[in-house]
Amino acid sequence: MKIRHLLAAAMLAASPALAQTTGPAPAVVAPAKTASGPIVPAPAAHALTADDVQAYTDGLIPYAMERGDVAGIVVVVVKDGQVLFEKGYGYADVKSRKPVDPKTTLFRPGSISKLFTWTAVMQLVAQHKLDLDTDINTYLDFKIPEAFGKPITLRNLMTHTPGFEEAIRNLGTTDPKGLLTLETYLKEWVPTRIFPPGEISAYSNYGAALAGYIVQRVSGEPFERYIDEHIFAPLDMQHASFAQPLPKAIAGDMSTGYELASGDPQKFEYINVAPAGALAASGDDIAHFMIAHLNDGAYGHARILDAATAQQMHTTTFTPDPALPGMALGFYHEDRNGETVIGHGGDTMYFHSDLHLILAHHVGFFISQNSVGHTDAHIRKALFEGFMDRYFAAPASSEPPTLKTADADAKAIVGDYESSRRSESSFLSLANLLDQSKVTADKDGILTVSDLTGMNGVPLKWREVAPGRWREVNGVQMLDAHFENGVAASLTTDQFPPILILQRATVSSSWGLPLAGATVAMLFLTAIFWPIKAVLRWRYQRPLGLTGYKRLAYRWSRVAALVDSAMIAGWLTFLTMGSSNLTLLGTSTDWIVTTLHALTAIGVILTLAAFWEVRVAFADPARPWWTKATDVLLALACISFSWLAIAYHFVGFAGNY
Repeated sequence: MKIRHLLAAAMLAASPALAQTTGPAPAVVAPAKTASGPIVPAPAAHALTADDVQAYTDGLIPYAMERGDVAGIVVVVVKDGQVLFEKGYGYADVKSRKPVDPKTTLFRPGSISKLFTWTAVMQLVAQHKLDLDTDINTYLDFKIPEAFGKPITLRNLMTHTPGFEEAIRNLGTTDPKGLLTLETYLKEWVPTRIFPPGEISAYSNYGAALAGYIVQRVSGEPFERYIDEHIFAPLDMQHASFAQPLPKAIAGDMSTGYELASGDPQKFEYINVAPAGALAASGDDIAHFMIAHLNDGAYGHARILDAATAQQMHTTTFTPDPALPGMALGFYHEDRNGETVIGHGGDTMYFHSDLHLILAHHVGFFISQNSVGHTDAHIRKALFEGFMDRYFAAPASSEPPTLKTADADAKAIVGDYESSRRSESSFLSLANLLDQSKVTADKDGILTVSDLTGMNGVPLKWREVAPGRWREVNGVQMLDAHFENGVAASLTTDQFPPILILQRATVSSSWGLPLAGATVAMLFLTAIFWPIKAVLRWRYQRPLGLTGYKRLAYRWSRVAALVDSAMIAGWLTFLTMGSSNLTLLGTSTDWIVTTLHALTAIGVILTLAAFWEVRVAFADPARPWWTKATDVLLALACISFSWLAIAYHFVGFAGNY
């Protein structure tokens, strides 16, 4: 896995940011040429029946699993208060050939767990034990530090607008001895607040965990027990639990997780932010939860929410862009084909899931897979988009024309952007440089955004159809630009959920990455050739020719290159290993982070040696010009290393990230 994808891989129990497409499915039409544009006819929808759903899923999933190297999948569809269709595909355990059973096989739906946490919050709101707009410090036994002159509220937590930076240390482990209590995890470190609350969407696992802790404190019950008694029990969810390890009664039903079905089985994932992602549940049990929300809180004779509270929970309460789908209370809107759709995605390291509710039709759709699989398979995305197009086809629509000013307007959009879901106070901030979205434009003003891709992995094309609004070419997804001083400051789109926005990068990768690359190359080449040159001089009896302080300056400058190179290699190794094994991003490896921080600081200090060598070299008329040029380049590489190390927090004493 590439270093630049560290954050994406490490967002344990979190919806994918750019990978999960939730916007309307494209309509295949030619770009508009007239003021009104061509009319896109509405395809005929199929009747939503169990037989038709089975024909649809049976025709797609087996092939997709084989191509994607996925071990097992469960699919559930509910309609009008009943399970319409549920089926397991493949294996819960490849070695024993244990099949997926939709009624009993447990999957880890990741951040779909949050919907249970948010439901618990709304239960207590309905009982007047919690208020959505009160400072959350009122409910805590520790304090969230003040920032921006505004308190964080439960409404902020439920709409992912508390303003916290991303945090991944101690999110999860495969060692049960490394499991922390919710209280310990939350109090150990409060992530830095980088945005004013209620203003910028920036997905936060820490914020969801805070909400679960508030439920625990206000109810007087441990979080897991509260969910058991107030949600699982009334919904007859007998194969579901937040407990870690799982209760013995259902532990044997837990599906194994895989990177690839053809690979080795993986260990059970223990989630320290339990309210944000620790749920294990069967597809059938998730069906009960979907039915309850589609029925405004009712499941049979039981009720987990009163109707008014359920409707409040499903209604948009915050949006990064008023023209695009926004956040409800916990659910995010992913409206498609003219239908109001709310839902949530969820990912652990090995399990990947989606839940969607088509409210007006009382239809729910859930899919979970127990393997990462090949990331270009797009099984979840393809299945749900096809489901919507098959049963809830888009109405006829006209294609708006491209603005005549598109070429000029595109110039204000072009550039590099970073996700609002990011870290700014730790070494993880390097991802803000490595993983930027690049916006480019052709001569006709057609935009491409590197991270907004189609099923084929190729970036989509966007044309301007209104001031500041771009529409997918041959499609209906939208991309909106928000301007400050005539330049786009941020972008929003309905291609991914309203849990983040793209903001213009502070340091553009267009020059930041070449600078970093040149720095690494110069330092590594110097560190490599220093001993090689020494061996060659010894072999051919050509002594260095420097004595005293001149020899000392030369050697210390090369030591600087060696230390800097070692630190780059050390950090890259740590981040690479951590991106594929979250156990390494926690308490057990704090000593590594501390050591790397300290040695990087030494490397920064040794920059002085590189400049000393430049001064000595230029004062020595016997030195050839090429050695002086090499010394200057090394000094520049050392100063660049120092800037990168300080700017991206590789130097410091903070152990949290």
